[in-house]
Amino acid sequence: MKNITKTYPGVVAIDNISLDFRRGEIHALIGENGAGKSTLIKCLCGAETPDSGVMELNGVPYTRISPRDSRQHGVEVIYQEINLIDDLSVAENVCLGDEIGKWVSFRKLNAKASRIFERMNVAMDVKKMVRDLSTAQQQLVEIAKALSKDAQLLVLDEPTAPLTTNEVENLFSIVGTLKSHGVTMIYISHRLDEIFRISDRVTVLRDGKFVETLNTAETDRKTLIKLMVGRELSETYPRRSNITDIPVIETRNLCGSVPRNINIHVNKGEIVGLAGLVGAGRTELARAIFGADKITAGELFLDGQPIKIRSPKHAIQKGIGLIPEDRKQQGCFLYFGIDWNISIANMPSISRFGFIKHKRVKQDAIKYRDLLDIRTPSLDQLVVNLSGGNQQKVVLAKTLATNSNVIIFDEPTRGIDVGAKQEIYQLMTRLADEGNAILMISSDMEELLGMSDRLYVLCEGRLAGQLKREEFDQVRVLELASGEE
Repeated sequence: MKNITKTYPGVVAIDNISLDFRRGEIHALIGENGAGKSTLIKCLCGAETPDSGVMELNGVPYTRISPRDSRQHGVEVIYQEINLIDDLSVAENVCLGDEIGKWVSFRKLNAKASRIFERMNVAMDVKKMVRDLSTAQQQLVEIAKALSKDAQLLVLDEPTAPLTTNEVENLFSIVGTLKSHGVTMIYISHRLDEIFRISDRVTVLRDGKFVETLNTAETDRKTLIKLMVGRELSETYPRRSNITDIPVIETRNLCGSVPRNINIHVNKGEIVGLAGLVGAGRTELARAIFGADKITAGELFLDGQPIKIRSPKHAIQKGIGLIPEDRKQQGCFLYFGIDWNISIANMPSISRFGFIKHKRVKQDAIKYRDLLDIRTPSLDQLVVNLSGGNQQKVVLAKTLATNSNVIIFDEPTRGIDVGAKQEIYQLMTRLADEGNAILMISSDMEELLGMSDRLYVLCEGRLAGQLKREEFDQVRVLELASGEE
C-alpha cells in the first residue's frame, strides 16, 4: 500500500499511508479508536475506494480495487462481528459463495470443509448447524470460510474480544499453524500482551497517519502506548481513599435465570468488581438488578430499604443505571444522533405535555459532551460513525443524564484503545469520588484488580468468594472462578 489517502465529509480518515505486509508474517496494526485502522482495511479489501494512492497485490498495482478483485488475490477479512448464517451447517457456511454448478453435493461440501479444518488442526462437526456452536467455534468457522477461498492475506479484527482464556489459547495455536503454512496475517487488537506474544512486526497509526513500523521483539509496551496516544499516560488505575461503609445497593439470596442465592453489596463511593468465567452469571446478575431479567427469589435493597424493580424504566427512576456489555446492540441507537442518544432515557426531563424540549436536549448534549470529552464534529453526528471509545462515552452520558447513583458497568472497556480506556477509568473514579456506587463486570483481569476496591467472584451462577483489595491475587481469583476451591 503506497500513499493511501481516504477522506469523508469533513474528516481525513487516512492520510498518505504506506505499508507492506510480508508473506508468512503476523503484522499487528494498532492505534486508538479513530486512528484509521478500519478504513485502511476497508481500502485493502475493496469495501472502500481510496481517494489517492496505489495498492499492490501479488505485484499487481491497483488504484481502485473491488471486493471481488481483492478476494481473487487471496485477501479475506474476519470482522469482530460474526458473519455467518445460523440456519446453515458449518460446511454450508464454509463453502458459501463457491461456484458449485446446478446441483449441490453435500458430500463434497462436507469433505471440503473437513479438509480445511484438518489443515487448521481443529476437530469440528461440519454437519452441525452454526446456531448450535459457541462464539469461539463460530469464529473458527469464519477462519475456515476464509481459507476455503484460498486466503493468502488474512485480516483478524479483534479476534479474541469474545473469547475465554482457553479459547484464546486455541486461536493462537491455529494462528501459528496458518503462519507455518505461509499465510500472512494482519492482526488488529487493543490487547498489547497479545501483540507481543504473536506478532512479528507492529505498525502504529495515529489520527489517520502512519507513525512507525517496528519489529515487535525490539520494542516494549510503554513505547507502543506513547506512539499510539502521542503522550505519556498517567497512572493507569487512579487511586482513591474516600470509600465509605454505607451500603447503597445490596442483594440478599437473589436468584435469577442463572444467579443462585447471591449476596453482594456496593457501598457509597466504592468500585466493586465482579469476576467470573463466561457463563458464570455476571451479566445475568446485572440485568436482574436493573430489572431487565426477572428476579425469581431473594431480595434487593436500595439505600437500606427493600425494593422490587419491575423494569429497566423503574430502575432508572430509582437511580440505577446499566452500561451494557454490547453497547452497539443494547446501549445506544446507532443511527440516531449523539444528542438524542444522551436524552432518550430521560424523557420526563426533556418533554412537557407530550412535546420534546429541543433546547433542553441540546443543553444536555453539550453538557455531557464537554464533561466526558466526547470527540465529534457535531452533536447531530450519528453514533455509528463514532469510535468505540466515544460510543461508550455516549452510553455513559445517557446513564448520567438520568441522575443514576448506582452504575453497573458490564465490560466497560471492551474493544476500545488504551487512551480511551484511561479516560473511562478516570471517569469511573470521578463518579465514585462523587459518592456513586459502581459495580464493574470485566473479563480483563488486570482491569478488575486495578480498578476494584473489593472483588466478588462468581462460578456457575453462585458466589464463590469475596476478596478485599489487600487479598487480590490473580491465581486466587482464577481458582475461585473455575471452582477449584
